[in-house]
Amino acid sequence: VVGQDHLLGPDGPIGRMVAAGQLSSLILWGPPGTGKTTIARLLAKGAGLRFSAISAIQSGVADLRKVFDEARLRRGNGQKTLLFADEIHRFNKSQQDSFLPVVEDGTIILVGATTENPSFELNAALLSRCFVFVLNRLDEPAMGKLLDRAEAHLETPLPLSDAARQMVVDLAGGDGRYLLGMVEQAVAAADGAPLD
Repeated sequence: VVGQDHLLGPDGPIGRMVAAGQLSSLILWGPPGTGKTTIARLLAKGAGLRFSAISAIQSGVADLRKVFDEARLRRGNGQKTLLFADEIHRFNKSQQDSFLPVVEDGTIILVGATTENPSFELNAALLSRCFVFVLNRLDEPAMGKLLDRAEAHLETPLPLSDAARQMVVDLAGGDGRYLLGMVEQAVAAADGAPLD
């Protein structure tokens, strides 16, 4: 994850939670492509929790019940669950309320992701049980780090001229996922000479 040191660094609130081994339920609010899903996956892995994901766009009450029941079963077997709720702001009030008992009793650690202001989109009862953290749009140095990591992963320089590299960063507009998608397309389209 790049560009979110204010949250993840040693002095950041999530960094301190992880260092203390005291992970709490939280809401990650930020633009697309800033690392919300990646942070949730890394938190689960780092804390030894089972990662489970659900999307408000594709899920209803029955899906939530199933996820909660599975988490209860795992908890009974000594395995805690980090539930990642993507687009959490799209769950209706009743669905949001269904998270309350499983967050309160420790059945799940909830990590919700939203691009909308949670103060307006999430009900107060759920908000009172979660910390809200704001992710920043990725700046140019963070986007440069992503490009460097792509090159390291590919073990070869990206097939982009300096001008094309800058254009990719500019076009991505702070969205790391979009940036990496463009890099994949550039690598697939290159046939020897760097793209300008």
